[in-house]
Amino acid sequence: MYTYKTKGVCSREIKFEVKDNKITELLFIGGCDGNLQGLSRLVEGLDISDAINKLKGIDCGGRGTSCPDQLSKALETYIKSNN
Repeated sequence: MYTYKTKGVCSREIKFEVKDNKITELLFIGGCDGNLQGLSRLVEGLDISDAINKLKGIDCGGRGTSCPDQLSKALETYIKSNN
């Protein structure tokens, strides 16, 4: 399972697995439990690139980032480390 330490949001880290370029499992540590469970269920099964395109740039309360945006950053980091 790949682990990403978040920055600037309530969740502390994101853990996920990828198989055949699709997100197969996703878990946020900390943050708004119900919202993040919903987000996890929505993106599981999505192609990594599709998830990045949908989530990148979402802002939460003027922080300049959000848990969905942090997930896009985590996925981009995953892609870079696995090429």
